[in-house]
Amino acid sequence: MIHPWHDVTPACEGRELPQEFQAVIEIPKGSRNKYELDKGSGLLRIDRVLSSAVHYPANYGFIPQTLAEDDDPLDVLVYCTEEIPPLTICRARAVGVMTMIDQGQPDHKVIAVLQDDPIYSEFQTATHFPKHIFKMLRQFFEEYKNLEGKQVAVDEMQPVELAYQVIEDSLTRYWKSRQKGEIKGLVV
Repeated sequence: MIHPWHDVTPACEGRELPQEFQAVIEIPKGSRNKYELDKGSGLLRIDRVLSSAVHYPANYGFIPQTLAEDDDPLDVLVYCTEEIPPLTICRARAVGVMTMIDQGQPDHKVIAVLQDDPIYSEFQTATHFPKHIFKMLRQFFEEYKNLEGKQVAVDEMQPVELAYQVIEDSLTRYWKSRQKGEIKGLVV
């Protein structure tokens, strides 16, 4: 069995990283279940059911072979007209990035579109989206942990160029940590 974090190539064939990449979906849009990758097995574990009256506004997952500053794979929200089932690999293109401070740590969320979606694939940057979509996204992240007594600070949407830098940094951090044997879930 392959491990979706370690064995799936982040690059899309014939496409340039970091602009386009493969994403692994953990949570379909519309879900209130919070699934997370079990780093040891590569399976999904249900972390919790959201306690607030909100649901994921986009398909949520990660970019393989990345390591974010919170020691997890880099988060990505993939906008698509349909729900994408958990553990599905999809071709995505970055359009922006949103940063949160969650439990004192930066938590970047790459905002992307599904390359194979006839509607969302036309959006080149976050500025091409209706403004209300990102108001809802921000509200989701501000509210989704409230009833658990946890607060997060959410920044405004940042340009796609910053998303590219965040992806590059996470790819580099992953490979440096992997070479040192510091990645969770890998047999050394």
